[in-house]
Amino acid sequence: MDKCIALTFDDGPGAYTDLLLDTLNEHEAAATFYVLGSKVADNTGTLQRMSAEGHEIGNHTWDHQDLTELSSQEIQSELQRTDQAITRATGEEPGTVRPPYGALDQTVRQSVNQPMLLWDVDTRDWESLDSAQVTDAAVQEAAEGSVLLFHDIHASTVEAIPGVLQELEKDGYEFVTVEQLFDGHSMESGSAYSNARGPFTEDPAPQTGAPAPRTEEPTAQAEDTAPNLQEPRPRPEGPAPQTQTEAPVR
Repeated sequence: MDKCIALTFDDGPGAYTDLLLDTLNEHEAAATFYVLGSKVADNTGTLQRMSAEGHEIGNHTWDHQDLTELSSQEIQSELQRTDQAITRATGEEPGTVRPPYGALDQTVRQSVNQPMLLWDVDTRDWESLDSAQVTDAAVQEAAEGSVLLFHDIHASTVEAIPGVLQELEKDGYEFVTVEQLFDGHSMESGSAYSNARGPFTEDPAPQTGAPAPRTEEPTAQAEDTAPNLQEPRPRPEGPAPQTQTEAPVR
């Protein structure tokens, strides 16, 4: 397949996920959803719809904790509980993990029994909450083999996706799942990958020194409401941790 990219959505399912699925279906676009295990039971129908419509579901931990602050046993519990919840809902176990904030260290790598998917295009949708800015970031930064990061808990993000799809379709891109994007590449458990451009290698570890700033949204961000999307505003989830030892390399 030529010019394939993967759209990925974190922190859901949320109030706007079904609307997003409608948009993806209209464009015959596949996506990957990195869901929180704590949200699965209340959104079983949405997960079943994702699976039935050809999307991929990945593990984003149970409740969005910074895995570098947990013990190996705690990390495995976060992931196993989420795997079990997703498997109960869909009948399929996730094939990849996305660590919250992209935060990794040696303990995380040794504790995760699946490949870890980061990203090379960060739309920072949680920061701008502006559909036009989200669209521009996705369209300007996407390249063949890219993994794009969005959050489907924001109405402004879901509102941006039609424009993202339309503009990237004009550029000849095809929207595939993470599994399809990396098809034919050997991905190792405990290793982290941010894109599928050749030569295919794991993202290099950051150089020693001061840790890079976080690039993924703190989970304390509430789901926002856009003017033309009137769903109720969910309650914030609480403060997020503020330290990390690694971050994805662009």
